[in-house]
Amino acid sequence: MPPTPATGTDCGRVPEPSPRRPSVLLVTDLAYEARGRRYCDEDIHLSSRLRETFDVALCHPRDAAALLERFDLALIRNSGPVLHYRAAYDAFRARALELGTPVYNPLDGRGDMAGKEYLVAMDRAGLPVIPTVDRADNLARLPDVPAYALKPKLGADSVGLRFVTAAEARAGLERAAEGSLLVQPRIAFRHEVSFYFVDHDFQYALYAPDPERRWVLEPYAASAADLEFARSFIAWNSLAHGIQRVDACRTADGALLLVELEDLNPYLSLDRVTEDVREAFVARLTRSIASLLRRGASGGS
Repeated sequence: MPPTPATGTDCGRVPEPSPRRPSVLLVTDLAYEARGRRYCDEDIHLSSRLRETFDVALCHPRDAAALLERFDLALIRNSGPVLHYRAAYDAFRARALELGTPVYNPLDGRGDMAGKEYLVAMDRAGLPVIPTVDRADNLARLPDVPAYALKPKLGADSVGLRFVTAAEARAGLERAAEGSLLVQPRIAFRHEVSFYFVDHDFQYALYAPDPERRWVLEPYAASAADLEFARSFIAWNSLAHGIQRVDACRTADGALLLVELEDLNPYLSLDRVTEDVREAFVARLTRSIASLLRRGASGGS
């Protein structure tokens, strides 16, 4: 029996092309050696999971500006302290704004992304942060303690951090460029705890039971009061998209004080959470990136 001839609608039909997947430039420094953490492991794992939804390429932060125009979105991950590549980071920001390429996290963060000036402003506003000043004339506002932390506003990962006496803190502020350093009291605390968010959604919390081992972290069951504390700083920052980490210390009297609001490239310690928590985080991050891409495609700010 001869074969049935092809109909006109089937003859020579060209298959529909598959829709193009969004492309993501993941900015990371895989060779950066962080104390107590392996940046490269986290970003290798994260990129492998994001590749299920996006076309992903990894690049060093010094190369990001030159490569940016080939991608739909730049995802800043464990790229190390900006202090080490300030000119390249400024060039990347300028290029992203020129091209209109979405950056994750968006570049208008008010936390560590903009330097640690926010700690001074929060302290002046009476928010629950470690007392912080950036002028020698204001040192009297700090508690009288044996030692103080002196650190640069643009520092990260303890770069430039020194513990000093009150006299040394004053001398340091007077010698430095005006407003470039911070001074905080070195206070005793029970532990440090970090709260991790995607957009404004809480994901998980981890804490360091031993104050001397900051990155030896364990899962932490956050109370309603803990989450109210952390969410107040997420709301203050007003980022519509992005990963944020709220770092706090619990004082001897049980209160929480903000240590840092990390909104540029927070390390996630994904190796310290259970598999179901890690999977839920990756799924939420994927949805958030896709949402930002849709927003950019529609011309949203």
